[in-house]
Amino acid sequence: MPARSIIVIGSGFGGLATAVRLQTKGYQVTLVEARDMLGGRAYVYRQDGYTFDAGPTVITAPFLIDELFEGAGRKTSDYVQIVPVDPFYRIEFHNGRSFEYNGDEAQTEAAVAKFAPGDVEGYRAMIRAAKDIFQKGFVELADKPFLKFTDMIKIAPDLIRLQCYKTVYQFVAGYIKDDLLRRVFSFHPLLVGGNPFQTTSIYALIHHLERQWGVHYAMGGTGAVVQGLGRLFQELGGKIRLSSPVTRILTEGSRAVGVEIGPQGEQLRADGVVSNADVANTYRLLVDPAARSKNTNRRLESLDYSMSLFVIYFGTRKQYPDVKHHTIILCERYRDLLDDIFNKKQLAQDFSLYLHRPSATDPTMAPEGSDCWYVLIPVPNQLSGIDWSTAAKPFRDAVMQFLNDHYLPGLLENLATERMFTPLDFETTLQSYVGAAFSVEPVFTQSAWFRPHNVSEDVENLFFAGAGTHPGAGVPGVLSSAKIAENLVCERLPL
Repeated sequence: MPARSIIVIGSGFGGLATAVRLQTKGYQVTLVEARDMLGGRAYVYRQDGYTFDAGPTVITAPFLIDELFEGAGRKTSDYVQIVPVDPFYRIEFHNGRSFEYNGDEAQTEAAVAKFAPGDVEGYRAMIRAAKDIFQKGFVELADKPFLKFTDMIKIAPDLIRLQCYKTVYQFVAGYIKDDLLRRVFSFHPLLVGGNPFQTTSIYALIHHLERQWGVHYAMGGTGAVVQGLGRLFQELGGKIRLSSPVTRILTEGSRAVGVEIGPQGEQLRADGVVSNADVANTYRLLVDPAARSKNTNRRLESLDYSMSLFVIYFGTRKQYPDVKHHTIILCERYRDLLDDIFNKKQLAQDFSLYLHRPSATDPTMAPEGSDCWYVLIPVPNQLSGIDWSTAAKPFRDAVMQFLNDHYLPGLLENLATERMFTPLDFETTLQSYVGAAFSVEPVFTQSAWFRPHNVSEDVENLFFAGAGTHPGAGVPGVLSSAKIAENLVCERLPL
């Protein structure tokens, strides 16, 4: 009998991982990507001798990547070299103070003792509590689908016991007294599109996840992981279609039977479809409204979506050896700035940012004697009404002047190359609903069963992987969603 065929829409980490998993299992998988190379948000720009990872730069839980290669009888190290980063982050504050931490328990406790001596015991207690949340939220639940409300009821006692109704900031503040240290241990939800003052405290597991497996970098950039997975997929017999935007998911009755591609309307037939594209836009743009009684436009538009991002990729002709690989620069305002971004949806005059210097670890990312960078600033999504065609240049100028004046002296006169990516690009190039950088916001009422499901309630044999479905955004989240998608396909479309 011929193998069952599956089409995967989108080649972000969730789509690539799902495609590899299903091809390994014996399905015939075709991976369909709108852009000219694999990666989705993990796209790569090469410009003037510099290499820029467009999206994810932090790799945690690398065992989830190892699983993909090992499942196919391969070794990760034969495809990509993943190395630890130390320190994990350097956090810079408005008053000139800074804090660094890594996975070494004693070193991090010593850093806490030096920064805020009264918080050492509180930090230890917080880590113990975060470990419990990690055990439940990641180890037990991250790769399990929540398809029925009873699935949520079963875990409710554990969630209440772990106080997951609290926000991440409330969780941290319950243990840490120092205001700046509270910021250090509560900023992590921003890495997955959440406001620390609104995101469920289940995301406090991120800090334990970092301690458990470390923070890593792929030599050659995150794009090297994408290339390795793409190579593996093709070695297994998978088919890749680039520059092939899906315009419609084909249905017969209530069943997905393939996709339509491009302006010519080419049709690819399959037994099932997995979408790694934006969940809201998959339903809104690709599935006939008449086929949707649950995931209607009205319901999708009623959800709260993550903030967007303003990203500047740039190369410098000089090096800045004192700047760490990952630097978080926090402005004086914390709660109020996040309120401006997430709730008021207004572009503030001040900003906090993430400064990425991959050439600190990997000199091949920039020409000799140079440095490669990106600076990422959380900003409101497109519901703000901001006209980025006019707002982008002055905002860029303010950010670069700030870096020049405070962290990268001589930056403006040593710029070798540069490009920008705005919320408008998230909305258009990446087809992300309202330009949200991380899809559905990870608040408690939009987590687990409350999040868009990994299999459609409307269309049979339509499955989902990626940031907008369970368990959520971030590389570990979308790789876990691929495990869920694999299991659901195998269960509902057995070979």
